[in-house]
Amino acid sequence: MTNEYNDIIHLPHHVSKRHPQMSMWNRAAQFAPFSALTGYEDAIQDTQEKNIESFEQS
Repeated sequence: MTNEYNDIIHLPHHVSKRHPQMSMWNRAAQFAPFSALTGYEDAIQDTQEKNIESFEQS
């Protein structure tokens, strides 16, 4: 079986000399407005606050 991409599959990943690589944080931030998990950040914040309170009490 032949593959259409055999000629390019093992080429090294291109790294631009002109534009610096974007950090993972900035790259992820591009998709933040399209978050499918509405309310997820609030749930994480609530859990964090409860864990901090529990830790401080013990």
